[in-house]
Amino acid sequence: MVEQITCILPYADEVEMRPTIDAFQEAYSQVNILVIAKEQVLVEGAKVVVAEGGLDATATWKQLIPGIEGDYVVLYTKGMQLSIGMNAIERMMKCCADTNAGMVYADYYEKKECTMKAHPLIDYQSGSLRDDFNFGSLLLFPTKTIKEAVEAMDVNYKMAALYDLRLRVSQQKELLHLPELLYTEVELDTRKSGEKMFDYVDPRNRDRQIEMEEACTAHLKVIGGFLKPEFKAIAFDKMKFPVEASVIIPVRNREKTIGDAIESVLKQKTQFSFNLIIVDNHSSDRTTEIIQSYKDERLIHVIPDRQDLGIGGCWNVGVAHAQCGQFAIQLDSDDLYIDETVIDQVVNAFYEQNCAMVVGSYQMVNFDLEEIPPGLIDHKEWTPENGRNNALRINGLGAPRAFYTPVLREVKVPNTSYGEDYALGLNISREYQIGRIYNPLYLCRRWDDNSDASLDINKMNAHNFYKDKIRTMELKARQQLVAKATK
Repeated sequence: MVEQITCILPYADEVEMRPTIDAFQEAYSQVNILVIAKEQVLVEGAKVVVAEGGLDATATWKQLIPGIEGDYVVLYTKGMQLSIGMNAIERMMKCCADTNAGMVYADYYEKKECTMKAHPLIDYQSGSLRDDFNFGSLLLFPTKTIKEAVEAMDVNYKMAALYDLRLRVSQQKELLHLPELLYTEVELDTRKSGEKMFDYVDPRNRDRQIEMEEACTAHLKVIGGFLKPEFKAIAFDKMKFPVEASVIIPVRNREKTIGDAIESVLKQKTQFSFNLIIVDNHSSDRTTEIIQSYKDERLIHVIPDRQDLGIGGCWNVGVAHAQCGQFAIQLDSDDLYIDETVIDQVVNAFYEQNCAMVVGSYQMVNFDLEEIPPGLIDHKEWTPENGRNNALRINGLGAPRAFYTPVLREVKVPNTSYGEDYALGLNISREYQIGRIYNPLYLCRRWDDNSDASLDINKMNAHNFYKDKIRTMELKARQQLVAKATK
């Protein structure tokens, strides 16, 4: 006997919607289709649920529950035409039943403009808390699971309901990734990965981000990963350092930009001593020659003995150097400080905010230093009270970053060239406050040689999986800390 299922999808115009409804009816014989619309419309072969807020509103989900029939719910989150693969729905149902999963999602084909290519996804981890995690657009839930999750929703979100639903399901059951290409969707967002990565700091999305933070914080409290705003204090100046601050630049083959970076540091004006430690990771272009052309005694040029260092490893070399100051301040080799007061502002922030790490703000520019979208990246979503909890949801903490050297020497930087800064921020924030500076401190260049400008799907997946792994490990550490404190 064929089980009945319910398919839920948002209303779109008839041209887009008709083929999608036909696809569901052809893919599975016993299907109850619910279409969410903002006003009453007629959709042949479907029941219409009038809901102003759409899938992102809690009220919509409360309205949907009475109309759900059968053992499984298939959710399609887009309004564009969907093509469902052979036996795809049955395959998702079987895998869900076999594993007792709370949700199943699968890889898919992506139709973008005139081309179609495979879009693999990544496995969901307990630390996959970012609200922009890509599950694709076709999700399957056991009806019992989705009803229990919706019934438990106690906050009336306007924009975070789908995120809230996913978190609640994950508290009880696995979110299963099926690495099989089961459907084809149309991709409308054709921006490069380097342009999408800052959506969560766009001030136009602020109301949405507030709700996402609220949902994530509630989730952390349920799973024992929430940290109260209680921090270790730091007594500065108890240890002796050769200088007050050191700027550290790891570099490899940046002959076009390293000179600008160096000059932006050496022209800094401070009331204290500082130096510049450049860890030259065996450059094979003119980078080494350019560094050596500067005769300023404040510039310390280090070429590591090791050949296996990433950016994080180079940072460890710089921080461990005998000439490293009390505060270690970051500058990437293709960026430059915005004016002559940056080091002074950063050091003052350590003392004023009593923190082990300071994060500033930066301006996005092209190679010619002309401002480009999204402009100022200031991470104003941060709050001293809940910033470290929300840090598990967002995909980065900002830049430039600076550290109290004794803490950084103890924690150490992961020897990677991506996400090492985020891992540090999470680790340090577990015990210490992170200070913030919201005015721009440096110019961040986006150009063809920049590592984040545009990533292919496999590289982007690797980056996202690594950050999720970092979050997972940090979440487990915090859960242990909370459990120990409550004994």
